Amino acid sequence: MGTAAAVVAGSVLLSRILGLGREALLASLIGLNAEGDLYRLAFSIPDFLNYLLAGAYLTITLIPILSRHIERDDQEATNRAFSSVFRFVALAITALTALLWIGADQLVSLVFPEIVEDHDRLVSLTRLVLPAQVFLVVGALLMAVQYSYRRFVIPALAPIIYNIAIIAAGLIGASLGEASPEAFLLGAVIGSAVGNFGLQWIGARRTGTRLVPVPKGESAIKEYLLLSIPLMLGQSIAVLDEQFVRWFGQIEEGAASALTFARQLNMVPIGVIAQAAGVAAFPFLARLAARGDDEELIETTGRTARNTVFVAAAATAVLVVLAGPLVRLLYQYGKFTEADTELVARLLVIYAFSIPAWGLHQIISRHFYAKRKMWTPVVIGTIGTLIAVPLWFGLYQSMGVEGFALASTIVMTAYALALVAAWGRDSGWSPVRKLLPSFARGVVSAAVAALVAWPLVNSLFDQGDLTVLGSLGAAAIGGITALAAFILVAYLLRAPELKELLARRR
Repeated sequence: MGTAAAVVAGSVLLSRILGLGREALLASLIGLNAEGDLYRLAFSIPDFLNYLLAGAYLTITLIPILSRHIERDDQEATNRAFSSVFRFVALAITALTALLWIGADQLVSLVFPEIVEDHDRLVSLTRLVLPAQVFLVVGALLMAVQYSYRRFVIPALAPIIYNIAIIAAGLIGASLGEASPEAFLLGAVIGSAVGNFGLQWIGARRTGTRLVPVPKGESAIKEYLLLSIPLMLGQSIAVLDEQFVRWFGQIEEGAASALTFARQLNMVPIGVIAQAAGVAAFPFLARLAARGDDEELIETTGRTARNTVFVAAAATAVLVVLAGPLVRLLYQYGKFTEADTELVARLLVIYAFSIPAWGLHQIISRHFYAKRKMWTPVVIGTIGTLIAVPLWFGLYQSMGVEGFALASTIVMTAYALALVAAWGRDSGWSPVRKLLPSFARGVVSAAVAALVAWPLVNSLFDQGDLTVLGSLGAAAIGGITALAAFILVAYLLRAPELKELLARRR
């Protein structure tokens, strides 16, 4: 599992770096304005289609189905299960994409009634990027096959190729004329076709998986739907947070872009630590569940969650300290002003304290998915969303966009802790008694470390105008100081995770 996590983490880190480069390019060429908001809003309807089909959970629903056959070393049954689900999902996403393309005009009016002047432009941009969802959805199934066989390298290339295509298309578009959202969106379609579909088809075939005829009565569609329907019906804060960020673009100009820039930076450690741990752990958890080894499943879940939260808390300390310098280094070019930097940095500090909660969410939710208990995280997530919506609006009214970021962090933390409580009821409270103190120690260590390192970073960046190289050096010193302070506080608090990670490294 550690090797798999390292592969996924490396891929996520590189793709996140490319994603930040993409956002920096957007900030420089387009800026925090209506054009930048239109680019992000164009993804809203296509992404919601993906969400309705549980596109983000396709690997989660398919891996337990395939794992049962793989555990029995039954390649033919694996191929039949995959073929039935693949054909069904491919047909559904293609048909729904066509319907949304036809009804894009009416849907944009319904979802974004405040956008009048740029309505036709947004309809055109939405139609341009819609085909990418077909490649993303069917590609997720091809990745699920590879994950089931514990093959992670080729799936890890998908987000890298996707981001490279967007950056390349944006640069080509700018070189041919004025920078526009159309070029970036076309790159998203090309990147999804190549990285998320074409390459994954090759990877799936290397596992021995083939599309085969499926006799009547042996289709896995019913089983797939039983696992997927809860995820389709549920409304999780972890997914809808991004949708609400885009929606806020019609309330206040530049708000969607500012929240997106901060969220993108925050998603780097979330992706590298929390999501990578979840992706790598899930095939192993699914195999343990398929064997019926509940004791080892609970132990593996708890140990993975504790270590993930500990590392995630360290990332919180570093990101809080480096929020201002990172935003300045990555975004403050062209039309992106000093005032924009201060706003995005404040949002990033608030978002950063959600990273440990994301670590809990990614591991604990997968414990339930491995046991095919889909309704548990779905019900908790839906209740969390019902609480989040008024909290988002309430804190936005009182605090502005900072209130929106604070609401997201509060609700994400509550969601993760509720999942832990449900896990305790399902698996016994003994592992929870180990996990909750780990979470508390991590958050306390992160807060103390940030307070210690913050003055040093501010003093380094107050030394006049620094060159890019000087800024990188100052950021490195600040990050190392924050990390050292975190480790010291964790040591003083006698964090067992620190000892375990050091022992594993040795």
